[in-house]
Amino acid sequence: MGAAVVKGWTTLFAGVMLLGTLAGCSGSGSSENTATPSGNTAAPSESVKSTEPPAKQVTLHMIESLTSPERTKLLQDAIARFQKDNPNIKVELISPPFDQADNKIRTMLAAKQELDILEVRDLNIAEYVNNGYLEPLDTYASSWADSKTLSGTSKVVGSNNGKLYFIANALYQRQMFYRKDWFDAKGLSAPKTWEELVDSAKKLTDPKQNRYGFSFRGGPGANGNFDHMIYDYNDKVMNLDDAPFTKDGKSVYSTPEAKQALELYKKLYKEASPPDSINWGFQDQVQAFTSGVTGILLQDPDVIKVLQDKMDPKTLETAAMPLGPNGKSLVSTGAAGWGVTANSKSKNEAWKLISYLSSPKENTEFSKQIGTIPIHTSATADAFFQTGPYKTLLDMTAKADVFVNFTPPFKYPGNGSWGELSMKGQQSYLLDKKSTDDTLKEWDKFWLDQKAGMKK
Repeated sequence: MGAAVVKGWTTLFAGVMLLGTLAGCSGSGSSENTATPSGNTAAPSESVKSTEPPAKQVTLHMIESLTSPERTKLLQDAIARFQKDNPNIKVELISPPFDQADNKIRTMLAAKQELDILEVRDLNIAEYVNNGYLEPLDTYASSWADSKTLSGTSKVVGSNNGKLYFIANALYQRQMFYRKDWFDAKGLSAPKTWEELVDSAKKLTDPKQNRYGFSFRGGPGANGNFDHMIYDYNDKVMNLDDAPFTKDGKSVYSTPEAKQALELYKKLYKEASPPDSINWGFQDQVQAFTSGVTGILLQDPDVIKVLQDKMDPKTLETAAMPLGPNGKSLVSTGAAGWGVTANSKSKNEAWKLISYLSSPKENTEFSKQIGTIPIHTSATADAFFQTGPYKTLLDMTAKADVFVNFTPPFKYPGNGSWGELSMKGQQSYLLDKKSTDDTLKEWDKFWLDQKAGMKK
């Protein structure tokens, strides 16, 4: 493997380590004392009775967001190992269906139901912090030995307004997966641009055989694709530190390039995707790809293991994300992780579990099993993350001038509701109930209102 590639992967883990240190671990945080898993101590003599009181029995209520049967099982196994080492702590894990999980979490938080640990996502951290739902973790992390190897990226995505609010359990960066056998049969190469992707997807489509070129996602999470396209078409004017705004303070949805991108997005749906995919979520689009209904899938690396388990390896190939018309792709590293609720009565015990799950050993193994990017820089030495489908991610991160990083709008409280609002808007647009101009005007107003609200 070339040195440049390895360096690129290392950059993803550690490239913003200094920034992460400033943003994640130097601010003032909780006044609670740090509670970390205790080490082994010498056993007392049998003839001497211990004078220490027994550890207090505590039950932690924990809820995950990015649920799947496989992931939940891995989490349950890790919790069981923790409970074996900490018999005084019982953990009750809540695992709602993926498409309902974030709304379930919001409901529990708003109702002040009993909850100690929650899975926070990059897209809702500002919302939760703004509503006072999260406890800052800076004080805990500052005394946590394993924080020394946390990647800068993981610290940045888990922070808001200079304070650390969640320890990432995984990092996500999108790439292209495609059916090599389909492409070979048509004499096609992996598409390098959005235009080429739409063209290839059209050539792969044959509705009579229930075969479609693209695994479209028009339900929850739909904005992952049309936002990406609109951003790529606005790479020259985008404020990389304040998405989705341009350098002159306008929203990218107000530009002629946004209209061009959105119309191409509609073409992708109308001419190369299953009609019912307008309602598809994560599970639907992945299943369509693995079952041979669709030929191209844009997804995070957490699908790698599922694809490998369900597909003939000769049919699966990966490629970099498509580029915009100027030869650039604007990328960001997504994340989710564990936070402590502000009203938890067992914050020390909650942190003890989080620090256990977030240790290099636990997190690296967890990442291998679910196919995500680990949060510790020490994992870069593991050959597992330098081979196979991960090579595409290595190649992308090595080309920082082509795959340009931007800061997502995590700081805006309304970011958490953008997914649902924009999903409904694009569904109306795809069903010809709303024009391109009206759709973009609605989105433009949403983000201008967000910016105005931050100034108050």
